[in-house]
Amino acid sequence: MPTERAALDSQRDDLALLGLMQLVSPALPIGAFAFSQGLESAFELDWVRDEASLTEWLSGVLEDGLTRCELPVLARLHQAIGQGDSDTIAQWDEWLAATRETAELAAEDSRLGASLKRLLNSLDLMPSEDLLPPLLPTHAGYVTLFAYAAHTRGVPVRQTLLGFAWSWLENQLAVACKALPLGHTAAQRVIEQLRAELVAAIDQALTLDDTELGPILPGLAMASALHETQYSRLFRS
Repeated sequence: MPTERAALDSQRDDLALLGLMQLVSPALPIGAFAFSQGLESAFELDWVRDEASLTEWLSGVLEDGLTRCELPVLARLHQAIGQGDSDTIAQWDEWLAATRETAELAAEDSRLGASLKRLLNSLDLMPSEDLLPPLLPTHAGYVTLFAYAAHTRGVPVRQTLLGFAWSWLENQLAVACKALPLGHTAAQRVIEQLRAELVAAIDQALTLDDTELGPILPGLAMASALHETQYSRLFRS
């Protein structure tokens, strides 16, 4: 028979897992479905045209983008939130904002952050700033709010990073299924090819020093900039 302590630990872990699933669900009402992160423009430019080129594009964004930017900073934010270190949180939130190379990418981060903050407030998961000094910047970005929500739900750092990466991949594949002749079975094949890369990305992100951080995505930045004046489009970025 399990001890009472073991039962409580199991319940805590289950609640954390469910909290993570809620946070990465496409049904989370923060509007992530409206953004393509430059992928729609890559379709228009014929840089991404089929399953193979999509897989190559996503693999590159994961390796040179998320692995060097959002994922390691997410780990740092998670730790700083646990320590109540508002200065470090503000530092990394500002650093992330500075890495957004186009108006669309900056707008996506700020709008998703604001939407997630409103949702957390509606779920009574944000601390009252009337009673406590503010832990988070007033206009914190999406990654910062994601870290806060995951920490509040008791999600460990590694699982937080996995959930964030999975949510990114699912959203990108949803974009491809809407804007590219890509069926859902093909999307599942892309996931199968990239699952191991997601895990490897987490492993690498957790080892990087501060001086090694920074995205290297000139193609994505160009695609995002061109998308701002793209004649016909389905997505906001």
